[in-house]
Amino acid sequence: MDLGIRNFVKKCVRVWHVLRKPSKEEFMMVAKVSAIGIMIIGLIGFAIAILMKLALG
Repeated sequence: MDLGIRNFVKKCVRVWHVLRKPSKEEFMMVAKVSAIGIMIIGLIGFAIAILMKLALG
């Protein structure tokens, strides 16, 4: 069991060393793409809700 935890910690440390702070442009791009994705999912859910309301009366 200890070997699994030690392996996990090694992988986490390796990832931590590769991480870097995103530039402002990268952050804004990710924020925009995420916002667009959330809006699309919301619109799809809204459309389904309206269709179900119309279909069931």
